[in-house]
Amino acid sequence: MSSVLDTPVTTPDFAAIKKRQQATWASGDYSVVGTTLQIIGESLAEAVDVCAGESVLDVAAGNGNATLAAARRFADVTSTDYVPALLNKARERAQAEGLSVQFREADAEELPFEDASFDVVLSTLGSMFTPDHARTAQEMLRVVRTGGRIGVASWTPEGFIGRLFKIIGAHVPPPAGVKSPALWGTKAHITELFGAKATSIRCERRIFKFRYRSAAHFLEVFRDYYGPTHKAFAALDANGKQALERDVTALLQQLDIGGGSSLVVPSEYLEVVITKR
Repeated sequence: MSSVLDTPVTTPDFAAIKKRQQATWASGDYSVVGTTLQIIGESLAEAVDVCAGESVLDVAAGNGNATLAAARRFADVTSTDYVPALLNKARERAQAEGLSVQFREADAEELPFEDASFDVVLSTLGSMFTPDHARTAQEMLRVVRTGGRIGVASWTPEGFIGRLFKIIGAHVPPPAGVKSPALWGTKAHITELFGAKATSIRCERRIFKFRYRSAAHFLEVFRDYYGPTHKAFAALDANGKQALERDVTALLQQLDIGGGSSLVVPSEYLEVVITKR
């Protein structure tokens, strides 16, 4: 009789998943959405208490919201992402403000920096989307010095974006065996990832409000520019597209507090500050 030990365990092919994810975030133009989220980077920089002269690494920086926030505080910032086009957008933003930032293409799961290279590591809505959560956390811990801080902002499972991803997943199932990105928006998962090497972990639930002209306007922007939504619509046939649009619109209408004049949808995220042991 076969035992449970004989049952093969399927290990996710993280390399293949990462390649698909990279293509997803390179599709559309995340910067169109990303620039609207700048306040999250500013709030995180304040929560971490970024100071002038500190060495700061922005991991999975996208188009540079945390990068710009830290550079505006006269920190010495290195901005990284594995999508070159997004780094170029961040570079253009920094140049427009006359900010000095180093930009480097890098994978969050394999950061090309020596141990204890930075005083602060930041990631706004980026590290949460890596396929191997534990490896990403280990890399962030590795490159920050003892007593240094790690600041992370991630959408919660219960918030609007967490619920949006559940809807997308119901129409276009995610890769098997990969943990939900929204786990980064829970204190339990953050403690599991970072707790053994932290002297303190501070978690605050915060709200970002998506502001668009209407539900139709939100759908237009996210369908055209936000990689995960862009790819989901592209993967569906005509009936599937209509069904996904209907379900997303229903969620938007349920959460809208704009009073009819425009769309205002609060979205909860978890702001985390970790001090390395």
